[in-house]
Amino acid sequence: MTVHRILKYGIRFAAAAIVSILAPHVAAAEKSAKPNFVLILADDLGYGDLGYTGSTQIRTPNIDALAASGAIIDQGYVSAPVCGPSRAGLMTGRNQVNFGFDNNPVKPVPQFKPEYFGLPVGEKTIADRLAELGYINGLMGKWHLGDQDQFRPSRRGFHEVWTYPVGGHDYFRSEPDGEGYLSPLESNFKTPDPITYLTDDTANESIDFIRRHKDKPFFLYASFNAPHTPLQATEEDLALYQHIADEKRRTYAAMVHNLDVNVGRIVRELKELGLYDNTMVVFLSDNGGPIAAKNPWTLNAPYRGSKGGLLEGGIRVPFLVSWPQGIEAGLRYEYPVTALDITPTFVELAGGAIAESDKLDGSNVYPYLAGKVAGNPNDDMKWRFTISASIREDDWKLVRLPDRLPMLFNVKADPSEQNDVAHLHRERVVRMLKALGDWDVSAPHPLYLEGEQWRRVQLDNYDVEYRLTQPN
Repeated sequence: MTVHRILKYGIRFAAAAIVSILAPHVAAAEKSAKPNFVLILADDLGYGDLGYTGSTQIRTPNIDALAASGAIIDQGYVSAPVCGPSRAGLMTGRNQVNFGFDNNPVKPVPQFKPEYFGLPVGEKTIADRLAELGYINGLMGKWHLGDQDQFRPSRRGFHEVWTYPVGGHDYFRSEPDGEGYLSPLESNFKTPDPITYLTDDTANESIDFIRRHKDKPFFLYASFNAPHTPLQATEEDLALYQHIADEKRRTYAAMVHNLDVNVGRIVRELKELGLYDNTMVVFLSDNGGPIAAKNPWTLNAPYRGSKGGLLEGGIRVPFLVSWPQGIEAGLRYEYPVTALDITPTFVELAGGAIAESDKLDGSNVYPYLAGKVAGNPNDDMKWRFTISASIREDDWKLVRLPDRLPMLFNVKADPSEQNDVAHLHRERVVRMLKALGDWDVSAPHPLYLEGEQWRRVQLDNYDVEYRLTQPN
């Protein structure tokens, strides 16, 4: 063998040895370049029912710690005041009104075709986008974006799914031939285990997903049913809140406590696996807590309003973003952030791009949270839900209802919306009403409508006397 060939092969073998030695480190660097994403969604959680939002009755040390570890979004919003439309906006980054998903897919009126009772198949989900970027995606829990085959999450970018049909479930049992809240659990990767307690089970499946995919970038959508009805809690959790006299409030408090415990379990698993520092964890509720006129069990204090309405109590939610590697702990972010911002934020942090043709209504808010960009990422927001519509420009918010003149609030000076100042700002009202109307008539027709009985319930909720302070 010539000297030239010896040198040639010697260099090749040396290079191969160097590659072999460095490969694990290169792979680790590539892995660390892409953050993991964990989206934890509560259901019908009252704004004032967490420790860090001021609760005097319910202890939530794990969610409070998560809040302290990153950014508290003081003005966190969702795009609708009920589950289905809110989740449609969350999953797409588009205001769901812009593709006709105005209503909850709960027993729509019969003149509408069932094949439209779900997230339109032409809409790209956050999971679709992250899958294209090499992420493994899992949904563990509630979907509520359509039960027919074409709408199922396994066809919308999620590789592994553990869920249940319709918009909720019993916390303790299901039946083999059950319907509604007693429907069997569904999964595309396992035979579901029997229910123990649904909130615990959702966390169990979330933790198992993290363990299975700890060595590659993943997106976990941990979509809890809690504390949505039915109001059911374990005896152990109920015992912790036996001092609360009202039975519904006591049960609800126990359910929120259990949710907090399971949020803590998910975060602890990320830490034990060494994934926590490079995982962005987002926690929020899909809408405000439902507050019946009599015997309410949730509390949206200090905000007026409730689920189903466009006052702050219906659309302003607890909202946290934690990412030790990218966001400073202890941040309180003062400008509005919406659930529509989650899709573009995750996609761009994952190395993807959002094009103008995608027509997303949210934006990547990470540069704002990281202090790289100043200003308000959401100085113009709009909502429409059945009988009501609303627009917010900077600190001014207008609410339009069918049975009264438009209401105008300055939500910075008057966050509880106690003082309608429309009569003092006629020009502003006219301008905002026109902008809202132009958007309204430019949107497509709703895909379907809910039963008309809900319209009266929603309208009446604007006249409820809401509690704006915590109980003693």
